[in-house]
Amino acid sequence: MEKNQIIRIKSITEGHRLANLPKPKHPLISIIESGTIQGKSDISITMDFYMISLKTDCNNLQYGQQSYDFDEGMMAFIAPNQVLTGRNHSKDHTPKGWIMFIHPDFLWNTPLAKKIKQYEFFGYATNEALFVSDKEKSIIYDIVKNIENEYNSNIDKFSQDIIISHLETLLNYSERFYQRQFITRKITNNKLLNRLEDILSDYFNDDDLLSKGLPTVQYIADNLNISAKYLGSMLKQFTGLSTQQHIHEKLIDKAKEKLSITELSVSEIAYSLGFEHPQSFSKLFKAKTNQSPLEFRQAFN
Repeated sequence: MEKNQIIRIKSITEGHRLANLPKPKHPLISIIESGTIQGKSDISITMDFYMISLKTDCNNLQYGQQSYDFDEGMMAFIAPNQVLTGRNHSKDHTPKGWIMFIHPDFLWNTPLAKKIKQYEFFGYATNEALFVSDKEKSIIYDIVKNIENEYNSNIDKFSQDIIISHLETLLNYSERFYQRQFITRKITNNKLLNRLEDILSDYFNDDDLLSKGLPTVQYIADNLNISAKYLGSMLKQFTGLSTQQHIHEKLIDKAKEKLSITELSVSEIAYSLGFEHPQSFSKLFKAKTNQSPLEFRQAFN
């Protein structure tokens, strides 16, 4: 097998087979114990279904680029088609917990089929996991136990609706716990906000913005070493603004500075800020300030 080969897993049944697990009791949803899967560091996988996991007793787990010392619980949410790299457990310790697989077909023709795409944590990177307290872990376990009990029972016309209801409850609690995590990590997040301001300041102070263009959300996220989804969620929680709105706020501040202390034309300012078309700059400035660039300059002077 080639190094770093990517294997696509199309069904939950295929995933069970590759992991040497018994055939799932339901072809579209499955819950297994974490310790039953041994990751392989020489392969990567991509799945056609959702994965939700909770691991406990991880002890000094290296996750992403950081090391965490905890034993309460860590949740991860993986959407279809994301690439995952296998990782071996240490020989003397295997994390406990569970992994849930949910095929999109299971959600078909239910409100959750559309709503699940609105949970932004499915787009977070692996080092942006949700760390749950004992109380939160107990709540999650009770919900998952209800799901497990339902699909272990005889399947009938009510089974899907009941499981879907429990799944939505699980995701709503996860959203609540993530919002709590943003608050409890206030110091770390404030540092990210400060770095964000520095990145934007450095970017807009560059003399070659015309060739670079305006900064993208992905550019900001990459420079902060976090996912664009996580950055957006954090900013929304702390500032009420999206990443794009933060970029625009910084851009307008820089534009106001140039309009007030230089004699550059509006077109020259637009080009210096990375706009290809001065009209786009004027439109954005008017939308943000209720004044055209010239009106602002005249009022300031």
